[in-house]
Amino acid sequence: MRKFEPEETKSADILAENIEQLKTLFPEAFTEGKIDFNVLKQILGGAVDEWEEKYGLNWHGKRLARQLALTPSTGTLRPCPEDSVGWDTTQNLMIEGDNLEILKLLQKSYAGKVKLIYIDPPYNTGEDFVYPDDFQDSIKNYLELTGQVEGGRKISSNTEASGRFHADWLNMMYPRLKLARDLLIEDGALFVSIDDGEVNNLRSIIDEVFGPENFIAQFVWGKRTTRENRRVFSFNHEYVMCVAKSKTQFEKTRNLLPTTEEVRERYSNPDNDPRGLWQSVSLNAQAGHATKDQFYSFTTPGGRVLEPPPGRCWTVTKPKLEELILDNRVWFGETGSNVPRRKLFLAEAKDGLTPHTLWTAAEVGTNDTAKKELINLFDGVEVFEIPKPTSLIQRIIEITTDESDLVLDFFAGTATAGEAVFHINGTNKSGRRFILVQLPEPTDRKDYFTISDIAKERLRRAGNKIREENPMFAGDLGFRTFKLDTTNIRAWEPDRGNLSKTLLDSVEHLKTDRSEADFLYELLLKLGLDLCVLMEQKTIAGKTVHSIGAGTLIVCLAPQIGREEVEPLALGIVAWHKALAPAGESTVVFRDGAFADDVAKTNLGAILQQHGLENVRSL
Repeated sequence: MRKFEPEETKSADILAENIEQLKTLFPEAFTEGKIDFNVLKQILGGAVDEWEEKYGLNWHGKRLARQLALTPSTGTLRPCPEDSVGWDTTQNLMIEGDNLEILKLLQKSYAGKVKLIYIDPPYNTGEDFVYPDDFQDSIKNYLELTGQVEGGRKISSNTEASGRFHADWLNMMYPRLKLARDLLIEDGALFVSIDDGEVNNLRSIIDEVFGPENFIAQFVWGKRTTRENRRVFSFNHEYVMCVAKSKTQFEKTRNLLPTTEEVRERYSNPDNDPRGLWQSVSLNAQAGHATKDQFYSFTTPGGRVLEPPPGRCWTVTKPKLEELILDNRVWFGETGSNVPRRKLFLAEAKDGLTPHTLWTAAEVGTNDTAKKELINLFDGVEVFEIPKPTSLIQRIIEITTDESDLVLDFFAGTATAGEAVFHINGTNKSGRRFILVQLPEPTDRKDYFTISDIAKERLRRAGNKIREENPMFAGDLGFRTFKLDTTNIRAWEPDRGNLSKTLLDSVEHLKTDRSEADFLYELLLKLGLDLCVLMEQKTIAGKTVHSIGAGTLIVCLAPQIGREEVEPLALGIVAWHKALAPAGESTVVFRDGAFADDVAKTNLGAILQQHGLENVRSL
């Protein structure tokens, strides 16, 4: 029976995985387990840039931010069924804690499984909170910041008076984007809301983390329709930046927009074309990459001779234009002499419409829309000042995901993304899932003490409302709540003044103030299993035994297992495993300090191995 090693109790070691991949590709570049950069540079030839001055964005702390993303987390996620809805059946997660640590903890279970990541991070306005990461002890730092342990550090804003105003924001965002990329499936995408303050810096680090070749678009969102007269200009828009893990894969699976009634209103038929409603698009474009065949003159039906406007070209060749005119697919205006525009028929867009990059209030709502829908949901009470409209997030989900895809938002705020998933599932009877992560950032309210409290209550209310409006919908409107905390496994922390007590305490490796459920879910994270995986339990030889993932993992964390209990317990586990008949290899885990002696421990492991359960571990 092999005990879990200390490195196995941490989150995925991305640095070690990167080195192993490099070793597989270039084994000759390793000497005595270390990378020989001179050999590696010879292998890569001209691909290595050795110039001191390089193109790219640099800032104070970048090296540490990169290292921070590679440092494993020693924390865990503790289950909170009392804060959840539909714990036993839901596939959705609401996680409270520092999103950097949580992104690390999710790596083993969810790497390469998330289809869409949407985030609405702090815009760095000088008033919003920017996470002050602590490289030495991130979990302790988090617990101090949120008042869960005594420490004296307080959550504060990143003011413009800071000498490293932009650097602080970049140091926060960079490691989180690095970790987020690893969670995406190959055709997945990241969408980020941002304003003018950091949009250029965001684009720079996105290009570095994802590669500029995978940038998709920068959407412009009209966040308000009213004019703001108190500033130099009225800023009525923000941006939503989109980048894919692989642009070529994303383009294959990106969805078209449905032809809704709002979309149909943009179509008309001024020439009574028998093919029905149409809208027009320009037939000229910038001439930067044009061929000579795109420069020509022609005569309109009204007798006007036209050439491309200065600096522009026609988008089609002259033979193609004549073909379109003959098929009545070119509109020259009422007089027949206007600059030509190509007709696009609604009937030919039956599979949907290509999303455009300008998102208006009529399509996706505004800040005012978002505020009103949240006030209505909370019975007229304004619980949060600047939420995003659910229709904005629904638009992103609709064009990016399919029926059973996983959506992640690790700056969840009031859980707008979760409600958006609920709405889509309730309307389309689909099974999209979500993972939401939010810091329990304090509010000044007496009813909801933290933003994550508001998020959980919003999910409860939204789920109830959707169920009332769709009584026949039997889908998932619940969520499992987890909270970030220190590991359940006791670390070796010797008290130099009382070593005898330290030795006695270290006999039990698991913390005594934690529950069996805490240990179970830490095992799921360490072994890379979904946090919503199917769980069953039964009593065998007087001990509680858990089957996780239909027998993929079998766990008995009984605090004591005597010699006489070994055989009936082992044989009972064997019988249950046979009945479950899991497809792959199973892992069986016991509490390391539970056995009466080494003989009992050895005998139990031997019986299990005799019946084909080879992977027996102790925690």
